[in-house]
Amino acid sequence: MSEKPTDAAPPWLKIAPALFLLLWSSGFVFLKLGLAYADPLTFLALRYACVVAILAVPFVAMRPPLPASRAGWLHIAMVGLLIQAGYFAFTYLSLKAGSTPAEVALITSQQPILIGLLAPAIAGERVDAVRWAGLALGVAGAGIVILARSTVHPGAPIGILFAVLALLSMTAGTLYEKRFGEAAHPVTANLVQYAVGLAVSAPLAVLLEPMHIVWSGGLFASLAYLVLANSIVAISLYLAMIRYGEASRVSALFFLVPPSTAVIAFLLLGEPIPPLAWAGMALAAIGILLVMRSGSGARR
Repeated sequence: MSEKPTDAAPPWLKIAPALFLLLWSSGFVFLKLGLAYADPLTFLALRYACVVAILAVPFVAMRPPLPASRAGWLHIAMVGLLIQAGYFAFTYLSLKAGSTPAEVALITSQQPILIGLLAPAIAGERVDAVRWAGLALGVAGAGIVILARSTVHPGAPIGILFAVLALLSMTAGTLYEKRFGEAAHPVTANLVQYAVGLAVSAPLAVLLEPMHIVWSGGLFASLAYLVLANSIVAISLYLAMIRYGEASRVSALFFLVPPSTAVIAFLLLGEPIPPLAWAGMALAAIGILLVMRSGSGARR
């Protein structure tokens, strides 16, 4: 989580969208690698345990400022509950229940639309017609990429339910951060939020899984990337962009996650990209361009 915005956004924020997109999209490739060596919730709990252990070192050494009020602690913890515990746990549970990655991606890629619908009431943003057109194109483009690369079939109802809950959790976390986000030192905020994620995912792993882990180079490589690049850097960038920008614009970046993941998987794993997927990528890119260039969301 970033510091409370001042009059001007920091210069590094200009490269934040591209860096976030690269790190977040790459995370799906490393997640696919890691899940070959561990049960889903066990892997998630292990990931969060590593993040908490790493963040504890600078927390003890730096002694960063703590929230001044009980409400401040609550707001930070709530974002962790919704995003770290809610979104990721429900995503992993959906996969465990039999949903395919394509099904989960198709459902969770609808987040920008929900943000566009709810942002006016919750975050005080006005979403104009041009931005709505961009959001619609983004949905279409992301859907085409997913459908072109994977077979989506009606999965188990419980798996679909978990995917929908993941979508709602990420949407709620984004809007909550925009509406109630507290100014807090990034080390403090991240440590609290990942501790919340660990407190939820670890008991779920004990209750629902045999907690099978194969200790191997592939597991460690996946874990290292997801802990450092995905959990610490990417999430911090995402929350910082929300604090300094508009929730509807920032969330629209998720339309480019399926296309970006497809390209990264092609480059790193040799997974083919069907011709129709390229058309979907172009459509999603046009949608993002419209969203980013539309008029600033006015505050009520």
